[in-house]
Amino acid sequence: MQLDFEKQGGLIPAVIQDAKSDKVLMLGYMNQEALEKTEKEGVVTFFSRSKQRLWTKGETSDNFLHVVEILKDCDEDTLLIKVNPAGPTCHTGADTCWNEKNAPGQAGWLNYLKAVIRERKNNPSEKSYTASLFEKGTNKIAQKVGEEAVELVIEAMDNNNDLFKGEAADLLFHYLVLLEQRGIDFDEIIDVLRTRHSK
Repeated sequence: MQLDFEKQGGLIPAVIQDAKSDKVLMLGYMNQEALEKTEKEGVVTFFSRSKQRLWTKGETSDNFLHVVEILKDCDEDTLLIKVNPAGPTCHTGADTCWNEKNAPGQAGWLNYLKAVIRERKNNPSEKSYTASLFEKGTNKIAQKVGEEAVELVIEAMDNNNDLFKGEAADLLFHYLVLLEQRGIDFDEIIDVLRTRHSK
């Protein structure tokens, strides 16, 4: 990854974001060595400006930041690092350095699920149910979506909310798999809804 470390005296800011919730957890700084160590070991290492040394987040607390993805900005002088945190991020014990609650939330959690589905498609495993769906192809996936929709309708006529929610979750999951199979992102569907709403 080509980055302009010299623009800011050998250090570049690294914004740390939870890969599941999209919540910004903290901001740190990296030099070239810290970035290379982060890429090699899969946990975030910064350059501590106060201690003037490399510092792996979690080295004393075990609250490591496990790397999911590293992105550079358009000027090649700032990083966005998506992580799975192994505990609170802030040294105060808070989830984030802005004292925000980092709850994988609600509709935003779908981004994490989409990423898992995409990973199962691109790197299939024999033990993965999702990968087995992709192996069967579009027609079988579409058929499964239809079956789940019918099961949801049946449960809607009953009074068992737990079963209804379970079928709703099954339908949504298989629908996301079908979108991935077709190469369509869920955000594109949301765009269609937004367009309709604005009319």
